[in-house]
Amino acid sequence: MMLEGLRPWEKLEFVIRRHWIIFVILKWYVLGAIAFSSIFFLLFWFVLWVCLLIIIFWMYFLIFLYIERLNHELDMFIITNNRVIFIEQKSFLSRSKTECNLWQIQEVKSTTTWLFANLIWYWDLKIVTAWSTEDFHMWLVPAPLEMVRKVLNLADQYRDKHSYKQPDEE
Repeated sequence: MMLEGLRPWEKLEFVIRRHWIIFVILKWYVLGAIAFSSIFFLLFWFVLWVCLLIIIFWMYFLIFLYIERLNHELDMFIITNNRVIFIEQKSFLSRSKTECNLWQIQEVKSTTTWLFANLIWYWDLKIVTAWSTEDFHMWLVPAPLEMVRKVLNLADQYRDKHSYKQPDEE
């Protein structure tokens, strides 16, 4: 994967995206909408304005579904050998990009709150930095413990490589 905006000496290590379970959640939205509109249509199929309302509902619902899919699909952590870039799709045309150097990482943690998340192996991932007023936080991350370890290992390697040791004073 080649990314624009990488510095010449940077190498892409890995990219963290959301877990596939988000698409299952979106499918539940679709099944709920089908059930709602089917029941409504079966009860009032003879009223023309109800049929038009169902058509309008589906137009808005499909737009909502497309925007929700984009909002979850475009969120990502990009980890290079020099920095962490967090791209978050906040709404349809609103996107934020935040980055920090690996030496600024203070803490990387993952949290879970319920059994299903443990069974399917997705949790929240949070990167706390030294300079930022807000932390990098993404929910529904696959294999979070492995990702925490990878990010911390990269940060430690970066610090070891760029640390300047003082000669011992005798």
